Amino acid sequence: MSLGIRTGGEREMTAGSERITIGFSATPRSVDRGADTTRGRLFAEILTAGPLSRTQLAQRSGLSQSTVTKVVNPLIEAGFVGETGEHSVGIGRPQRLLEVAADRRAAIGVKIGPGAVTGVLTDLRAQVLGQRTRPLTAGHDPSAALSAAAAVVWDLLAGHAGAREKLIGVGVGLGGHVAAADGRVVRSGVLGWTDVEVSAPLAAATGVPTVIGNDVDTLAVAERWFGAGRDVEGFALVTVGPGVGCGLFLGGELVTGVGGLAGELGHIPMQAGGRACTCGNRGCLETLASDDAVLRRIAENGGHCTGIEDAVAAAREGDARAIAAFEAMGDALGRGLATLCNLVNPGRIVLAGERAGAFDLFGEACTRAWRAHAFSTAAADCELIVDETDDSLWARGAACLVIRDAVGADQA
Repeated sequence: MSLGIRTGGEREMTAGSERITIGFSATPRSVDRGADTTRGRLFAEILTAGPLSRTQLAQRSGLSQSTVTKVVNPLIEAGFVGETGEHSVGIGRPQRLLEVAADRRAAIGVKIGPGAVTGVLTDLRAQVLGQRTRPLTAGHDPSAALSAAAAVVWDLLAGHAGAREKLIGVGVGLGGHVAAADGRVVRSGVLGWTDVEVSAPLAAATGVPTVIGNDVDTLAVAERWFGAGRDVEGFALVTVGPGVGCGLFLGGELVTGVGGLAGELGHIPMQAGGRACTCGNRGCLETLASDDAVLRRIAENGGHCTGIEDAVAAAREGDARAIAAFEAMGDALGRGLATLCNLVNPGRIVLAGERAGAFDLFGEACTRAWRAHAFSTAAADCELIVDETDDSLWARGAACLVIRDAVGADQA
């Protein structure tokens, strides 16, 4: 399969770059944004705290019961929410309970990484029903990567009877600056892409509406709905691995900034005149706290590791060079976390990503630097949770992206 990938120039508006609002509007760009946000809030409440009665939902959301009923009914009609069981409180007619109708719809989430494309088929609760992976043997070429992504979508649909009829769309997560509304990647250092369209080519290749987002932001949505961010209004998700990323939920809302660049923790300047970063600058946190930084330090000290997993194994076996490299990584990351805490004062940081599982190697140095450089009580105010992830969880986050858009949950 080959996809024609356009970079730069004029961009056409296609079904792939339209916002998905299945069951609500035939003209997505003209929807009522206030109603859209309310629908998203209520869906998120039912998803994370359900089953709930309409009265309970009104109490939790601060909305009137009539407003709740008006907003919830279309969710039921579209198959996103169902009624189940009854709830009785005192005298009066028992109330029907609302819950997400998980098996009525399906979503596909795709994670495009430096070495592979991973996709998952999920229900509306983002529970994984199937998973497929395709290696990227042609490096970071956009055409090859998007062809692999399309193949993963077809693999998932072929392996699950009836999935296409239930499918609400495909969500794609990848690292870098993503212009979600345009369906394109402005710049991705980890992939080496500049101005690459994603949504339109994938939608054309699969026949399925496609939305994209920064992969760390999609993972943050998953943590907010289902994971360590579920019970707090504000938290930061920090990922470590090939790069250093950050997703921010403040006041219960995902913060992306005016250009989608909020949370670029990996590109805060840490070392004047330091090493060149994939972003084009020098001395970024990512040059000090990524997988490449660990491998480079080992090599500079006379050691050799075939890859990051080899480095992890060497450190755990007592190799002094590998141990020192992970400690240096932890120190740099800890200073980055201190900067984050000093700026937004989150109540929780969720540390995830491919290298979170090596926290035993860098955690002590990270925590020490974090506490040393955080202002006043910024570190003491903050709980650090380590959440090991793999590509399937990243892909699950991308599925959350399409589920969120399908119900209009822009602010959920």
